[in-house]
Amino acid sequence: MKIVNIRNKRQLKQFIDFSWEIYKDNKFWVAPLKIDVEEILSEKNPFWLHAKKQLFLVCDEQGKTLGRIAAIIDYNYISFQNDNCGFFGFFECIDDVTVARLLFDNAKSWLSEQGIHKIMGPMNPSTNDECGFLMEGFNILPSIMMPYTPEYYLCLAEKCGLKKIKELYAYDMDVTSDSRVARLGKIVNMAKKKMPMLKVETLKKSSFKEDLASAISIYNCAWEKNWGFVPWSDEEFAYIASKLKSFVEPEMIIIAKMSGVAVGMLISLPDYNQVLKKLNGKILPFGIFKFLYYRRKINSLRLMVMGVVKEYRHKGIEAIMYEKGLKNALKLGYKHCELSWVLDDNVMTHRTAEMMNGRIYKKYAVYATFDSF
Repeated sequence: MKIVNIRNKRQLKQFIDFSWEIYKDNKFWVAPLKIDVEEILSEKNPFWLHAKKQLFLVCDEQGKTLGRIAAIIDYNYISFQNDNCGFFGFFECIDDVTVARLLFDNAKSWLSEQGIHKIMGPMNPSTNDECGFLMEGFNILPSIMMPYTPEYYLCLAEKCGLKKIKELYAYDMDVTSDSRVARLGKIVNMAKKKMPMLKVETLKKSSFKEDLASAISIYNCAWEKNWGFVPWSDEEFAYIASKLKSFVEPEMIIIAKMSGVAVGMLISLPDYNQVLKKLNGKILPFGIFKFLYYRRKINSLRLMVMGVVKEYRHKGIEAIMYEKGLKNALKLGYKHCELSWVLDDNVMTHRTAEMMNGRIYKKYAVYATFDSF
């Protein structure tokens, strides 16, 4: 076996294509668009303005890929969390601990050369992106922007000296049952009486830039104390928003404003993984026709962002946004909604999800080294 440091486009293609080898017989994996993976790893992604990476392959003597990994340094994470820790990400590997150890050892060696002696992951490439190895829910398709990984990755990580440090949960909620609207009604009515200046609106594409600025502010304020949180830069948020703009359902973007100032936001996206499943990583030349056909058949959402700025929390604004989002989802004909991801110790969100008849149906694990290497 030999380790290969990715240096050129041919090797990058080999790095990206390896996922199709790992999951070729797995009917639950959803292939990402190859062009999107390439862009995430390229300088077009503004994440790399404050981060750097090294990609590695492990190949056999004939050049066949056996594994891949990215070693990542996010200087914004190090600064904001005051944690001199690097990430590993984009991990794929055959079920062979020798190959896995070679990948992890080279990622750690590269980080060590940069003065970083701890590693955590998987982050693809950051805590604002896909995180974790799948722990439970292997026979269910992943939702949009959520990872899917083989069960044996958990064993490989542990055999290579990594320890689980965090669990992330995904809840499934049946949208077709409208009993929760009535259940939320009392809380919503009381909150509205106490806050007559509160207005809850949905996204208007005509005010997209203004709503984007509000989203950045709310996101960075509402999550700042969360485990692993790193504020999005303006460039990153604008980049993500521009990528998702054509996919959003405006009525599923809920904005709460107090006296005209945005104080809360709920963002649910149609689960385009139901479409990507049909494309096998390619949109051109004929994938576009499948895309246009199957996008009309999406029946599930992913609730991926819900937050209220600190001074307005626990006043009922969360319930008002949930109610409006649920009513809109029912009106638009969605059947299910995934709430993800939720930290294992986020008690308030667990209670809210349970009140909405949500059930944990997927779990993810984040691994790290406890000692310096």
